[in-house]
Amino acid sequence: MSANRLIYLPLGGAGEIGMNSYVYGYGPKGKERLILVDVGVTFPDMDGSPGVDLILPDVSWLHDKLDRLEAIFITHAHEDHIGALAPLWPELGKKVYARRFTATIGRLKFEEAGLPVDQIVVVEPRPTTIEVGPFKVQFVPVSHSIPESSALVIDTPAGRIFHSADFKIDHTPVVGEGWDDARFTQIVAERPVKVMTCDSTNVFSTHEGRSEATLAEPLTELIRSRTGMVVATTFGSNVARLKTLAEAARAANRTICVLGRSMKRMLSVADEAAVMTGFPKTVSPEEALDVPRRNLMLLVTGSQGERRAASAQLSRGKYLGLEMKEGDTFLFSSKTIPGNERDVLRVWNAFSEQGVQVIDDQGGKYHVSGHANRPDLEHVHRLILPDMLIPMHGEHRHLAEHVRIATESGIASAVVVNGTMVDLTGDVPVVAEYVETGRIYLDGTAMVGAMDGVIRDRIRMALNGHVTVTVILDETNTPMGEPWVELMGLATTGRGDRPLAETMETDLDEVMGRLGRKVLADDVKLEEEIRRVVRQVSMEEIGKKPEVNVVISRLVAE
Repeated sequence: MSANRLIYLPLGGAGEIGMNSYVYGYGPKGKERLILVDVGVTFPDMDGSPGVDLILPDVSWLHDKLDRLEAIFITHAHEDHIGALAPLWPELGKKVYARRFTATIGRLKFEEAGLPVDQIVVVEPRPTTIEVGPFKVQFVPVSHSIPESSALVIDTPAGRIFHSADFKIDHTPVVGEGWDDARFTQIVAERPVKVMTCDSTNVFSTHEGRSEATLAEPLTELIRSRTGMVVATTFGSNVARLKTLAEAARAANRTICVLGRSMKRMLSVADEAAVMTGFPKTVSPEEALDVPRRNLMLLVTGSQGERRAASAQLSRGKYLGLEMKEGDTFLFSSKTIPGNERDVLRVWNAFSEQGVQVIDDQGGKYHVSGHANRPDLEHVHRLILPDMLIPMHGEHRHLAEHVRIATESGIASAVVVNGTMVDLTGDVPVVAEYVETGRIYLDGTAMVGAMDGVIRDRIRMALNGHVTVTVILDETNTPMGEPWVELMGLATTGRGDRPLAETMETDLDEVMGRLGRKVLADDVKLEEEIRRVVRQVSMEEIGKKPEVNVVISRLVAE
């Protein structure tokens, strides 16, 4: 019987920020018992994934190993950690363990998808232990920008793993548990940590992180100084920030109205899970219409410029009867995620045109990150004292920098990106094999593989336009009339202001009149010739090579 080994395999979140999904395994090579930690999403953009709703990790590596998959653990309720759970659970079908706030969010997602909510199990924090196969798993409270975030202590026969998940050092987080060093020194005292897999998001930020509580004063001063209506946006899941903003508004004698389904849901779940108390009273949008602008504060969704969110809707005009006016203030109490800059600036400029003053986080004055900066990471390294450190949750540059810091401290470390399986059984991480990983697109209600060509064809059509050509041939393979051309996403006129479709039809008619019977009788060869002519004409007339769809209709003699 082969010796047992301890393995780690990221399916998402390593080499990128978002779509977190990590596999741990223990047992004989190729027969390891497995657990999956987090099943998150990343978000599409119009450049690389037009029309896509969500991007999910490709978990196909697990498909023929489901008999060895013991359970799924979710560290917290951010979409990049839980967002793919409902779409992918039907093919995984395993018990899901999470703390109360996270489980409540997960159950709402399962209800909407028609999935069995009893498959999500609420777990209390350490010392409560979940035993599945060779694993003993404990949830350890950490501070982050969403309630009840947890690191995981994963005990295996080969040693203890500390999976940090997303965290920051915040002793006064406003909502949720504060950071406590003693919690972690106790973990190490019980059993030394063999491997630490660690958040790398802010590894390049060299100043110490700040507490959520430090925002109360500057936010109150800002809101109190404004004469018009104040509107603020932040991540809907950051209920601590929502509470800070609401309390600042109350201190400035303003009535509070919350706009946006996701934000209202998070506040409701925070109340249901009993993680937040004392949130100031809010009013409905209808009631807000009767409040003087100088006494009104709106908390709205859309910190990343999402087109359907409340922020973007207000920037385009009225939303639920409310509208921004000259002299009002709009605050981004958030950080723009890389890739979303264009969408945020679109909203910003629209407000600017309305005479609204837009204020961003101003170097951290009105926002603090939910991730540990470099000094905090180094502090946790010293607390946990792992034999090995595997950076996660970061682009390649984040992982590489984190490895450099760990190595300089004498900790064995390695860059492990998506699809790289490492053996952690020995004293240093060793690459065991490379696994094919990728992305799955949730496109409407359909799941589309990244290699299926659907999105690639959509991008090609967006870049080059589309032409449909219809030809009709009789039973002797003789063309009946001219080919019929339809254009989509292309200029309608070419050189000399000639109609492009007519030019294509004329050239196609001439070419088909010269084609031999063998080509006219062969659909494949005929399609190739038609595509060649259409692209050649289009290139000559307007400088584009469109996608071409050919419809061949053949009449059959009775």
